Amino acid sequence: MAKNKKIQERGHWGSKTEFFLAVAGDIVGLGNVWRFPYLCYRNGGGVFLIPYLVFALTCGLPLFLLETTMGQYTQEGSITCWKRICPLAEGLGYAGQVIELYSCMYYIIILAWALLYLVLSFKSQLPWTSCDNYWNTDACVVIGSNSNMTQKINSTSAAAEFWERRVLSLSKGIEDLGEVNWELLLCLIVMWVLCYFSIWKGVKSTGKVVYLTAIFPYVMLVVLLIRGLTLPGALQGVIFYLYPDFSRLLEPQVWMEAASQITFSYSIGAGILTVLGSYNPYNSNCYRDCFWLCLLNSATSIVAGFAVFSVLGFMAYEQGVPIAEVAESGPGLAFIAYPQAVAMMPVPQLWAACFFIMIILLGLDTQFLAMEVIITSVTDVFPKILRRTGRREIFLLLLCLFCFFSQFVMITEGGMYVFQLFDYYACNGACIVFITVFQCLAVSWIFGNDRMCEAIQDMTGTYPNVLFKLCWKYVTPFLLMVSFIYYLVDYQPLVFNRLYVYPAWANWLGWLMALSSILLIPSWALSHLWKAEGNLKQRWCQVCSPDLNLPSSQQEKVNIELMTSAA
Repeated sequence: MAKNKKIQERGHWGSKTEFFLAVAGDIVGLGNVWRFPYLCYRNGGGVFLIPYLVFALTCGLPLFLLETTMGQYTQEGSITCWKRICPLAEGLGYAGQVIELYSCMYYIIILAWALLYLVLSFKSQLPWTSCDNYWNTDACVVIGSNSNMTQKINSTSAAAEFWERRVLSLSKGIEDLGEVNWELLLCLIVMWVLCYFSIWKGVKSTGKVVYLTAIFPYVMLVVLLIRGLTLPGALQGVIFYLYPDFSRLLEPQVWMEAASQITFSYSIGAGILTVLGSYNPYNSNCYRDCFWLCLLNSATSIVAGFAVFSVLGFMAYEQGVPIAEVAESGPGLAFIAYPQAVAMMPVPQLWAACFFIMIILLGLDTQFLAMEVIITSVTDVFPKILRRTGRREIFLLLLCLFCFFSQFVMITEGGMYVFQLFDYYACNGACIVFITVFQCLAVSWIFGNDRMCEAIQDMTGTYPNVLFKLCWKYVTPFLLMVSFIYYLVDYQPLVFNRLYVYPAWANWLGWLMALSSILLIPSWALSHLWKAEGNLKQRWCQVCSPDLNLPSSQQEKVNIELMTSAA
C-alpha cells in the first residue's frame, strides 16, 4: 500500500502512449537530423551503418533497457534509484544530473536561433538570400544557378554572412564577448516560457504536450523528405550519402564516432530513461517498448539522412559543385546549408517555415524532458519538501531562471564560442561513456545480472535474452571503455570554424566542466566507504547492499553474496 501511495504522489503516465511519445520525443532530436547524416557520409557512407548497428545492438539497446528497467522497478528518479539498487554507485546519479544541468544551460540556445529564423522566414524576401543588407561585406555572394562562389576570392555566401554577422554578430573570440543580442534574448524568453508550461504540472502536462512535440516533427520530416526527393540532383545526394567505402571499416575513428552517436542519440547515461521509466506502472512491458523505441530512433536517423542529402544534392546541382563542398554538420547544416538550399526552391518561405518548426519541436521536447529529469530526481531526494502543493512549480521556476540567466553570456557577440565550449566538453560523449561503463559494472557485478533479469521478468512476464546479461557484464563495458580511452588518446583542443583556436584557459575551463561530473562517481563511492563502519568486507556489504524491501532471509542471502565478492 505504501508503494502505491508513493506512486500516486509522484504521478504516472496517463497511458502507454504518453510514455512512448515522451521517450521518443527525447531520443529523437536534433542529432538525428544534423549529426547522423553527416557522420554517415564522412565515415564511409553506407559502411558506417555496420559499426553503428554493432554499437546499437551491443551498447545502445542493452543500456536503454537497463536504465528504463531501473526506473520502472524502483519507481525512483535517477539519483534515488541507485540508493535502492547499489548505494555505492549513487555518484552515477549525481554525475548524470550535472550533465543534464549543463545541457539545460546551453541546449535551448539552438531553439532561440531557430525561432529567430522562423520569424524571419515570413518576410517577402528571405534575409539570407541577398547581399544588400547592412550586415553584408564586399565578399558576399548570392548562391544560385547564375552565381558561383568562385566569382570572388575568399568569398562567403549570403546565408553564411546572415548566420555569422546578423544572427550571431560573431566577435573575434571567446575573450571578446561584446554586447547582448536583444532579438535572441526575446526568442530565448519565448522558448523558456514554452518549456516551463510544458512540464509545470509534471507528467500530467508533459504527457499531453508530447502528443504535439513528438508527432508533429515526423509530419514535417515526411513533408521535407518528399519535397527533397522530387528536386533535381536529389539522387546524387542520396548516392553520396550512402555510397559504401569499405576501406573505412579498418579505421578506429569510424568505430569511435559510431559509439559516440549511439550514446548521444539513445540518451543513455544521464538518467533520462530512468526518470521516464519511473512514471510507468510497475507491470508495464518495458522490455518490448525498448526494442520499438530503439528501432524508431535508428530508423529516424537513416530517413533524416535521405531528407537532408536529397536537398544538399539539389544545392550542389544548382551550384555546379561537388556535394562535399556543401555538406555540413550541426549548426552549419541547420542555419547555413539548409536555409541556403530552400532559398533556391519555389515558395522558399513555406519550406523554411516547415524546416524551422521541425527543428524547434525536435529540440523543445528534448529540453523540457531534461528539465523534468532534474526536477524529478531532486524531488525524489527531498520528497517531504518538494512534493507539497506548489513547491514543485516554484522549484521549476527557480531552475528555469537560473538556466536563463546563465545563458546571457551565450547570446552575446562571443556567445557562440561559449556554446561550443559547453557542447565539446561539458556534455560530450566521453563523460556519458564514463558513466555508462560504471553503470554496467555496478548493476552486473554488484547488484547482479540475475537479480535484474528476475526484476524484468517480474514486471513484464518475460525473462530477458541471455545476450543482455553478456552485454551488461562484459561486452558493453569493454567496448565503451575502449571508446573512452581512445577519446583521451586522440583528444584535440577545441577549434571553431577550422580557424579560431581556443586559448589554453578556455580548454582548461572545459576540462573542469567535464571533470565536475566524472569525478563525482569515484568521490561519492569513497565517501560512502569512509562513512560505513567495520572492516573492509563489512563496509563493502553496507554500501553495496540493495534496499528493495526484500524479505529478511533474501536480504541475508544478498549480504553473504556481497561479502563473498569483496573477498
